Amino acid sequence: MNPKLPYVLLVGAAVIIFILSCMLLSRGRRSPSCESQPRIVEKMGSTSQSLVFADLTPEEMVQVVRYLQGNLGVQLVDASYAKPSDNCIASVDVQVPAKAEVLRFLDGGGARPSREALAVLYFGNQPDPNVTEYVVGPLPTPAYHRDVTVQKYGGQVPYHRRPMLGSESKQVRAFLETVAFAAAPTFLKEVFEYDGTNVAFQTTAPPGFQSGDRKSWFIVFQNVSGFYVHPVGLEVLVDHSSLDISRWVVSRVFYNGQYYRDMVQLESAYVQGRISVEKVRKAPRDGDFSSLKPRAPSAALFPLQYEPQGPRYSVRNNHVLFQAWSFAFGMSVNTGLRLFDIRHKGERVAYEISVQEALSVYGSNCPGGMSTRYMDGSFGIGRYTSPLVRGVDCPYSATYIDTHSLSETLSPSKRKASLCIFEQNLGSPLRRHYSNLQSLYYGGLVNSALVVRSITTVGNYDYVWDFIFYQNGAIEGKVQATGYASSSFLHGDGLRYGNRVWEHTLGTIHTHSINYKVDLDVGGVKNSLVAHDMAFEMARAPWSPEQQIERPRLTKKVLDTEDQAAFRLQSKMPRYIYFAANNKNKWGHQRGYRIQITSFAGDHVPEASSMERAISWARYQLAVTRRKEEEPTSTSIYNQNDPWTPTVAFANFINNETITNEDLVAWITAGFLHIPHSEDIPNTVTVGNSVGFLLRPYNYYDLDPSIYSHDGVFFTSEQDFTACEINPIACLPKTASCLPNFPPFTYDGFQNM
Repeated sequence: MNPKLPYVLLVGAAVIIFILSCMLLSRGRRSPSCESQPRIVEKMGSTSQSLVFADLTPEEMVQVVRYLQGNLGVQLVDASYAKPSDNCIASVDVQVPAKAEVLRFLDGGGARPSREALAVLYFGNQPDPNVTEYVVGPLPTPAYHRDVTVQKYGGQVPYHRRPMLGSESKQVRAFLETVAFAAAPTFLKEVFEYDGTNVAFQTTAPPGFQSGDRKSWFIVFQNVSGFYVHPVGLEVLVDHSSLDISRWVVSRVFYNGQYYRDMVQLESAYVQGRISVEKVRKAPRDGDFSSLKPRAPSAALFPLQYEPQGPRYSVRNNHVLFQAWSFAFGMSVNTGLRLFDIRHKGERVAYEISVQEALSVYGSNCPGGMSTRYMDGSFGIGRYTSPLVRGVDCPYSATYIDTHSLSETLSPSKRKASLCIFEQNLGSPLRRHYSNLQSLYYGGLVNSALVVRSITTVGNYDYVWDFIFYQNGAIEGKVQATGYASSSFLHGDGLRYGNRVWEHTLGTIHTHSINYKVDLDVGGVKNSLVAHDMAFEMARAPWSPEQQIERPRLTKKVLDTEDQAAFRLQSKMPRYIYFAANNKNKWGHQRGYRIQITSFAGDHVPEASSMERAISWARYQLAVTRRKEEEPTSTSIYNQNDPWTPTVAFANFINNETITNEDLVAWITAGFLHIPHSEDIPNTVTVGNSVGFLLRPYNYYDLDPSIYSHDGVFFTSEQDFTACEINPIACLPKTASCLPNFPPFTYDGFQNM
């Protein structure tokens, strides 16, 4: 054996190990983090000016509460445990300044408007109880307050109209458990195995049949996860109109299709064997069929989006910049997500876009279900904005923003990550064309849009609120409904009012109606409303006069009055309806923004109904009115508990005033009919339950503004489409080879409940 052979083998082995090590190291080398790439944001607009619309800071809320405590001359009880006979602060929110004042500041170099708050107070501890609204300012150091109740509503707000506080709901539940239920111990124990903890209550609204009533049906469910679909057949009508809790009484009881005077009569009938009992199988604490716990184990991870060169938008305070877009955002306690000063390419196209109300009208053969007309603004669409789960409610890498509110307490509360902003690749082209005639080329643009989102959970329903900004200058307002369907106990002719979705559960038919305020300012504050549509006309073919052609032609009409611009819910509306500016584009057309509504609304409550005027905005799929400071919202939080004498009746806004060359507002209603079905168990999906509207440029520009997007792709058959300088998509292996740096998962939705 050659003595040098072992050394040769050792050297060879070392070389092989070195080569393999290099290969493994190079294969396992981490790509750079995406956050190491520069942020790409086009600079425009002023972020400091947008603060004129900003929500109150926690510090400002605290100062307002201190001022009210020290300057009203009455004791203010913390609303979280206030009795109806107490004085308390129901809510504190920002008072947005008058539009003319804001525009002088934004556009005319005027002074910044005073920063003020709007405080809603319940005065139960006085000879004439009422609800009073105060404007408090200037912030951050308040020095004055003024009562604006009469100015806003034309009179005082009677105390019975006040939205129900959480403390009142707790007090009613305590009354049911300790007073009402004590009158029927045998029935409750033997029929429901009642132990004081195993039932849950859901209130209904409005509370009665006439002004002054405060009689609410409370539906009894099994106290399990997803209790909304576990009715037990018992419903109790409580008269809680007295400010003295000890004087509350049970007015009526319903069980399994029969009505009783009170719980005493129900107990007596049961003991005497005169009741048809329908025992409901006791559900486990997780709800069994209503549990949202996945029925399958985790498997391959779902697709994720990330930003290879960092976010292409910026968020500073309440101001957002995205490509050619800029806007301010806020969160109203009552109405939720809202936007202000929306600009495209530096020019304002809308002053305000905001949610106004979410209405649900139910049918059932049970009293609670058949009397329910929920107006969610009264409960607080913004107040019940829920913390968002990263990666499910919004993309994992979205920007998450905390919101603050002061409602039913003396101190502000923070909802972490309750608003999200993200750019989303929608997975389809915004526009494209492949040419295989004459010349060979491809041109296209990815449909990447900016989304602003919040999600509200009001009782059983979850509403996903989106405002979406597209690269062609379009804005979309969209709401998706999910959560649990409300239900009734299945008995008698229940199937006339819905579908059976479980053994004793009737998924009850109901409508959803969503109202938006859209204050468009197209090419300036003064606009007109124009309708374009089509009609077929008969014509002789010029080259062959004996032949006839049916050809579509354009129809045009200026809608000069509010009555002409109020389109009933199921009526035919012009397919192109737009706000027209007083200036024209290069081609001689009035610049405009078109309103396009997506809706599958059910029928509106008959106008003969005694409560219809309180929800009269829902008569119309679209109504355009003159903008007035004294008509800031289409409804009122006080309409829920007194719809028979509505504090705000939208129908009064429409009085045939001229709307030509005026500052105009579009009130848009979108909705859908929901007939719950077995696939709504365990809960309702968003697919197919999405409605809203689009605002689209209509001759506003001289050509599609998205042609100037940096995301465009174009190459011909004669070009090297694999070259980065020709086709940026070809460079993705290089430009998008970073690894997204996802932050750790956190969730604060169960804190400080």
